[in-house]
Amino acid sequence: MTSNDVKPDDLEFAALLCSRVCHDVISPVGAIVNGLEVLEEEDDDEMREHALLLIAKSALQASAKLQFARLAFGASGSAGAEIEIDDARRAAEGLMAGGRITLAWDVKPGALHKTRMKLLMNLVQFATGAIPRGGELKIIVENGNDGMVLVATGDRARVPEHSDLASGMSLDAMPDSRAVQPYLIGLLCRALHASLAVSQPMEDGPVTFALTYGPDAENITGMIG
Repeated sequence: MTSNDVKPDDLEFAALLCSRVCHDVISPVGAIVNGLEVLEEEDDDEMREHALLLIAKSALQASAKLQFARLAFGASGSAGAEIEIDDARRAAEGLMAGGRITLAWDVKPGALHKTRMKLLMNLVQFATGAIPRGGELKIIVENGNDGMVLVATGDRARVPEHSDLASGMSLDAMPDSRAVQPYLIGLLCRALHASLAVSQPMEDGPVTFALTYGPDAENITGMIG
């Protein structure tokens, strides 16, 4: 590959994606560091116990975020690999543990090609932006080869910012750091010949994310690394 083959926007997108992962894990890792500092400096048993609890909780959070990022942003498995939906469920529930959003799964046991799994994981996290005050996110996957539906229900639900990028529109516009995930969703949709429709028929009502695959999706899936 020559230097002319590398687009500045591609490099910027890679940097933004790395920043997104770092942003997600820096908080629990920082809390672990703070807890260790307390253990080194404090002799008070109560303070030391509090620090140990903080370290344990933060370590679990960091692990959950990294497990999720591995499926959502990484290259899990080898080329052509399939990943069990149960793995996605555990990773997503670990990410949401202790938060204001509960996940309701309506899925059948099975596996998805790793690129489709990547799309599902990003959709789950992106869809939580529809219910910033908390609520329920229902994930419906009857057949992962046909598509999937996510429904976000909660107080003051709204269509997340930059949903036009996730729906496959304006992909030539380079996003800012807040738009890196919907931009990635749009890229994955294009790669999989998929279409994403984000809708909210009633104000403050449920927000629906409906993903469908085009007729060429089956042919292209095996070609994606």
